[in-house]
Amino acid sequence: MSQWFIYMVRTARGALYTGITTDVPRRFSEHQAGAPKGARSLRGKGPLELVFFAETSDRATASRLEWQIKRWPRGQKEALIRGELSLPEMPG
Repeated sequence: MSQWFIYMVRTARGALYTGITTDVPRRFSEHQAGAPKGARSLRGKGPLELVFFAETSDRATASRLEWQIKRWPRGQKEALIRGELSLPEMPG
């Protein structure tokens, strides 16, 4: 069973991108390199900065957290990045 992570990347203009992966360093490198494996929405928006990542229990939990965080207001995301907020507990 592989480990899953949720992560956030900040673009040069300050936008936040949220994603999931089994390998944060590899995925961040793909985003930095751009095409073909990096997220289309991050292409040409570097330099990129990995600002947050956390391990989750499984892919389903990572996906639910990603969906939830993408709907948060910016202030709530920034509080999570600063460590002032914890990830919500997700029922399995």
